Amino acid sequence: MWSDMIGNTIGLIALALGWRRSILTWPAQLLSGVVLVGAYASAHLSGGVGKQLLVTAVAAWGWWQWNRGRRQAQDGSIAVRFASWKERGLLLTGAVLGTLAVGGLFTLYPSLSWSPWADAYIFVGTLVAMVAQARGLVEFWFAWLLVDLVGVPLAFSSGLAFSGLVYVIYFALVIWGMRDWWLRTRKAPALEGALT
Repeated sequence: MWSDMIGNTIGLIALALGWRRSILTWPAQLLSGVVLVGAYASAHLSGGVGKQLLVTAVAAWGWWQWNRGRRQAQDGSIAVRFASWKERGLLLTGAVLGTLAVGGLFTLYPSLSWSPWADAYIFVGTLVAMVAQARGLVEFWFAWLLVDLVGVPLAFSSGLAFSGLVYVIYFALVIWGMRDWWLRTRKAPALEGALT
């Protein structure tokens, strides 16, 4: 599917830009989300469509967030930090409650998704990851890893082979990106709340 291939290729570029802490990651994520809406709609994955609509909205917010509260590292990129325990608790609570709510909705209306809990998990996990990224939190990489663990098999079983392949590549890039952000927090830790 061309929309699947093009959207996920742009998504890979967005991930690489996020790894480099470039503000261009956000317009790339926004464009990827718009293209992938068509791919998921054609595969009848309402959760995937909803996820990509959410990606476009959160990408616009993340772009604004990085522009507005920008704290730059010495190399001119966005400074990153680890979340506080309170932030981690909020992200985890939001992920659990959000997955229960969306999964419950998909279960009540089976026409929305043939795989309600996996779709809900990916939908909410994507939101959690992008919110953490917008705040410059290293934990955003962990959230993406958890999303990929369900996203890879779901994409292949839904006939979106290119998405599945891209998720496998995402998985490797996420590991490297997480290592890079982690090491950057040790070199020059950012102030708490740098990207609020």
